[in-house]
Amino acid sequence: MLKTEGIVLKEMRYKDTSKILSIFTKRYGKIAVMARGAYRPKSQIIANTQPFSYNEYQLYKGKNFYYLNQADIIDSFYDIREKIERVVYGQYMLELIEKSMEDGQENPKIFMLLLKGLNILSTMDKDFLKFIIAYEIKFISFLGYRPFLNRCVLCGNENLNNIRYSPREGGIICCNCFSLDSSSIYLDEKLYKGINELLYIPLDKIHKVQLSAECLKKIHHIIVQHILFNIDRNKLNTLNFIQVLEST
Repeated sequence: MLKTEGIVLKEMRYKDTSKILSIFTKRYGKIAVMARGAYRPKSQIIANTQPFSYNEYQLYKGKNFYYLNQADIIDSFYDIREKIERVVYGQYMLELIEKSMEDGQENPKIFMLLLKGLNILSTMDKDFLKFIIAYEIKFISFLGYRPFLNRCVLCGNENLNNIRYSPREGGIICCNCFSLDSSSIYLDEKLYKGINELLYIPLDKIHKVQLSAECLKKIHHIIVQHILFNIDRNKLNTLNFIQVLEST
């Protein structure tokens, strides 16, 4: 038997009344948990087994799953469900962890980042794209793939007058190295400054960063390519919904 805090990333129906949950825990990383009877009409664990739900769990380990013994809710993050933008960006935050982290890969920094991000998101009414870019950069940095922004990642050139961003190489490249990555993305001064600002700004201070909508979209594209390359994915499903929101 073990006890840990955790946030539900994903739920999947199992047989008639049970769920298999993907839960990101503070102590054990991402784990699969069987929640027996979670779909019963009078189940006492309905709220504890929904995505976004933050709980203290008592679990015991079986052969293929952890099994849910008890769950005490800490925060349901119900306010996220009250606005479509919150739901879409929140689901993206959950999918980032679900698709990029191995089972049992403990990362307290990412757990606290997710928890802080969900707390902030639950009260937001604007600046969603700016928020998610700041979150993405911090997330991929805590995963070990921080964008290399101080000098050319290939040759070390510190001249930043004419640069591109290479998701494949994980950072900026100078004009002398452009030919080494034809897929690199041109960075003007505004884009370069914006990426740096969003990397270092705390999530609850993003209102201090002033960037145009067009600039944010370009930065988001760059960071998404950086993330997809480093987690070895071609796509993330929730990005489609974010693109719809960005285009409106």
